[in-house]
Amino acid sequence: MKIGIILGSIRNGRRTESVAHWVYQAAQKRVADARNGDGDGAADRASVVVDTSGGEGDSLADVVSYELLDLAAFDVPLLTSSTVPGSAKRQYEDERVTAWSRAIDACEGFIFVTPEYNHGVPGALKNAVDSLGPEWFGKAVAFVSHGADGGVRAVENWRVILANMSMVDVRNVVSLGQFADWSDGGFTPLERRAKELKTVFQDLEAATRRNLGNRR
Repeated sequence: MKIGIILGSIRNGRRTESVAHWVYQAAQKRVADARNGDGDGAADRASVVVDTSGGEGDSLADVVSYELLDLAAFDVPLLTSSTVPGSAKRQYEDERVTAWSRAIDACEGFIFVTPEYNHGVPGALKNAVDSLGPEWFGKAVAFVSHGADGGVRAVENWRVILANMSMVDVRNVVSLGQFADWSDGGFTPLERRAKELKTVFQDLEAATRRNLGNRR
């Protein structure tokens, strides 16, 4: 079960990059702790999950993996194709869109690491979402946002947008404040953010497992 952590900004000097790496490092540690029998709870050390092959008894480390997907690295072009992505059957005119499609198709769930721009979602990530169709459909998604007010308006925008793909959104979110979680230009998340992020991981993993069962 692969979960993609999408670094959803391509702007020069983007704050989202440090946030996404913080999320990814925490995810990697979570899986490593489960593999090594560490962690601060039985659910994280070796939580029993339903394997997508139909068996049971695999640990979190055996079943869950996380991958960081940097939107800037994919260089997704503006959507100009005359074919609606939902009708394209994963066949795209631009090889950059094809690469993006394959990366998204390989994931069963997502964490959108999103900034808030002018009370809304970042245009580059919206374009990247719009450029695909079935690759998103019915999958689980959670959010880590940032902005002057924590990026909460971007998240609420995303919930509405992704509902059109029948995506299953996790209610809990990590909302990072521009003034509370940065100091001297650097990302310094408040101590409670680690617990909030752990809750997001737990909720998303559970939602993704349930969702996989429903989709099969």
